[in-house]
Amino acid sequence: MLDFNNTSNWPTFFFIGIPGLEAAHMWISIPFCFLYLVALVGNVLLLVIVRTEQNLHEPQFYLLAMLAFTDLGLSLSTMPSVLAIFWFDVHHIDLDACLTQMFFIHTLSSVESGVLVAMAFDRLVAICAPLNYTRILTHYTVACLSGAALIRGATLLAPLPFFMRTFSFCGANILSHSYCYYPDMLKLACGDVTFSSVYGLVCVLCTFAVDVIFILVSYMKILGTVMKLGIQDRNWKSLQTCACHLCTVLVFYLPLISLAVLHRYTQETSPILYTTMSNAYLLMTPLLNPVVYSLKSRQIQAALRKRFWAQRVVAGE
Repeated sequence: MLDFNNTSNWPTFFFIGIPGLEAAHMWISIPFCFLYLVALVGNVLLLVIVRTEQNLHEPQFYLLAMLAFTDLGLSLSTMPSVLAIFWFDVHHIDLDACLTQMFFIHTLSSVESGVLVAMAFDRLVAICAPLNYTRILTHYTVACLSGAALIRGATLLAPLPFFMRTFSFCGANILSHSYCYYPDMLKLACGDVTFSSVYGLVCVLCTFAVDVIFILVSYMKILGTVMKLGIQDRNWKSLQTCACHLCTVLVFYLPLISLAVLHRYTQETSPILYTTMSNAYLLMTPLLNPVVYSLKSRQIQAALRKRFWAQRVVAGE
């Protein structure tokens, strides 16, 4: 039985899990745990392969490793609160822990968005200007792009926890998600939150909205180049790879931007809709990225086969 009465001097927030399915949380935890495990193992394996295989020390694989590192951080940021709800029926979290989780979720999401832009730029140069690829996409360029994504995310989103500390919270403080999300917390604050809400929306528009436009334009340019060159076997494979990448990009951006808008401009949204979009945004993306990007890379497939056979030879000895 949950007690949503907040009697402490320090505000406490409550997660509701999946509304209407509270009795089945233990069973629901099984697929969630499996998906988290696959996401963690997949991203760690990708990092290890890129680190140990010399032939993968190239710009596109460094960006892929950066994406895996970010996905790993996102999974670890949400996993404690999600599994605490399903396994131990722990639905509460204090302000400091909530703000810490919120900061890492939003910052890592911004970093991931920046890395996806860098990866789209990498594919754009590789397909549209292959002769200039090694000159443009150097290790220094990759380091600058990754650093810019990290600095942008940390700088723009660092004020959010400080904004939340200026507010008092009254009422039950029930969150719509299984983790702490800035617009969700802002709805529970007492007082005028106009500036904080506008700042958060500006961050979304200046980062995610701009990034998704650049990514879509890049892939449209790639499509145009491939069509001009004719549908040959090599170009067809490049087109298939870009289509898979674009699908994972949409899985990341559509729920993210939709959640930001719904929390600010709707009042009577179904809690199930919030739960579905939040899980698609923060669970499916870290799960899909290593699968999609790895299966479409012949170099990573070769590295996986090499490692697999090496393990079998060692086991046979």
